[in-house]
Amino acid sequence: MPVNLIVDFAAGRFSDAASSRALGAAAAAGYALALTSAVDDRLAAWIDWQFAPSWWSAEARASRVWYALDARGELAGFAAFGARGLCYPWLRGYDRRPDVGIFGPFGVAPAHRKTGLGDALLTTALGSLRAAGFERALIPAVGFDRLAAMYRERTGAQVADRYAYDPPRRFRTTILASGSGTNAQSVFEAAAAGRLALEFGGLITNAADAPVIERARSAGVPVQTLVWGRSAESRAAYDARVSAAVAATVPELVLLLGWMHLLPAAFIEQFPEILNLHPAFLPLDPRADDVVMPDGTRIPAFRGAHALRDTLAAGVGWAGASVHRVTAETDRGAIVVRTPLQLDAAATPAALAARLRPIEHAAVGAAIRRWSFEHAG
Repeated sequence: MPVNLIVDFAAGRFSDAASSRALGAAAAAGYALALTSAVDDRLAAWIDWQFAPSWWSAEARASRVWYALDARGELAGFAAFGARGLCYPWLRGYDRRPDVGIFGPFGVAPAHRKTGLGDALLTTALGSLRAAGFERALIPAVGFDRLAAMYRERTGAQVADRYAYDPPRRFRTTILASGSGTNAQSVFEAAAAGRLALEFGGLITNAADAPVIERARSAGVPVQTLVWGRSAESRAAYDARVSAAVAATVPELVLLLGWMHLLPAAFIEQFPEILNLHPAFLPLDPRADDVVMPDGTRIPAFRGAHALRDTLAAGVGWAGASVHRVTAETDRGAIVVRTPLQLDAAATPAALAARLRPIEHAAVGAAIRRWSFEHAG
């Protein structure tokens, strides 16, 4: 069962002198540590890459961050602290207490572990909380005994409380999909295994021969097929049919998993909780038309129905997958989870889609978990 840990600063373990020693030790090991109060796009993308699938970059953007560069100037690790505005049930009001500062997320890239860098980042981040006037730090949502033991040994942390990690109930969900349905199937399987807190009101497809239909039926999920006969039905009439079909399923959450039909603004107003999977690494700023990748390169934001084709045609070194909230502007909603994929050779759209498939499955699962935790109250 996950635990929240509390670090008491009364013993002076994370004094200014301790932070200075940590910075010196990191420098001796070949690392330069820097402090930022505004996580830039490269650092956010690097976090998304190294610690996928997660929404750690979103938490880091709500925090101050110590980060490390190696001798080549490449990112090697980070430790966030002092987050505000997070909506997770395990925080249990700690984030509103004036005496408690939030630590984390915290991570070191695999190539830089067992170098002492993790200790240096841990010490400087906790030292910064102490220097900011907090009397103790919360290390939240520690899910593994081994990790909790590491924190206890290195920080003197004690268990504050234990809690059930899963949301207290299942959220009624409707899926819209048009194609093969592998992402829908991954969601069905995760929900059946108890990894996602969902129950399904139905699956709606606009393609009569879509393989997703059989996947849904095999999972016991009701299916509605709504094909648009463009010569006989106006777009407005078809959109009204789709809206009515979704409304009849009474969803709390709508998932667009390969749904190839642009939804009107009225649909988004009627169902405000909509998440969409898009096969590209989208920028955090919905207004931006390009995106910074983990290596610092900048590539176009491949929005729209032909993202895979456009990615390959552009000859860029990165692709990715993003799950975002849906707004009236296509693929410009707030990012929930995103994961980049480094391209090592030219490929066809079909081959790229196959490489992305497990990344998409993981990103969709992580995005649903984040959404569920944020709506658990």
